[in-house]
Amino acid sequence: MTTDWSQLEQAVKTHESPGTIGVSVISPRGERWASRGDHQFPAASTVKIPIMIEIYRAIDRGTLALDDTYIVRSVDKSPGSGVLRHMHTGLQLSFGDLLYLMMSISDNTATNILIEVAGMDRVNATMRELGMTASSLGRPMRGRLAIEGEQENWATPNDYTAVVKTILDDQAASPAACQAMLTTLTLYVPTSRTYRWGSKTGSNRGVINDVGFIESPVGTMVIALYSLKLGDRVTGECALSEITRAAMQVTGMI
Repeated sequence: MTTDWSQLEQAVKTHESPGTIGVSVISPRGERWASRGDHQFPAASTVKIPIMIEIYRAIDRGTLALDDTYIVRSVDKSPGSGVLRHMHTGLQLSFGDLLYLMMSISDNTATNILIEVAGMDRVNATMRELGMTASSLGRPMRGRLAIEGEQENWATPNDYTAVVKTILDDQAASPAACQAMLTTLTLYVPTSRTYRWGSKTGSNRGVINDVGFIESPVGTMVIALYSLKLGDRVTGECALSEITRAAMQVTGMI
């Protein structure tokens, strides 16, 4: 039986005006649906997913370990989300700590340290290897959208459902690394005997994004939602929540 996506399509149309929304879904049966799936949106903090993948790949290669340490310098401190920019210079952290801070509270300083360690070119090469042909890491985190003369970090909904699927399928890195990444994505997310879910959000002025997965007794759904100019943050988050609920309904998750 094929999925009738009309309810989801209508939910996107209802919430999109006056802004723009991109959605990509992989159903528990492996069916794919998208609206503006190949449209490029500012990635905001969802780009931290492929950064995390490349760090775990470095761990797999043996060039880095979770308990290796880094001493935070004043030049590392970055504006935007996070706590490290408020903490003292000389703080010693493990790379496990930095990964935790990047994914759990979206710390931009931790992220930029990890970009420097991994190498921006290598992160982009990993994105290409994983099929992310229209998304990129163009610059460090600065707590704002790119300005004239800067590269932006771009994302398409289809690329990000694809990369989350590689984590779920133990293909993004070693199986142990992929399971660790899933644990990181599900930090502080409610769980029950029937559902488990996790995601990475990303927001900036006029931008609200969310990428993740939902597991249920019928299987796992992967979803990526990107948006521009939906109004204030609460309005945007409510819109993406309603679209996610519609996706769960049409795929038989609820």
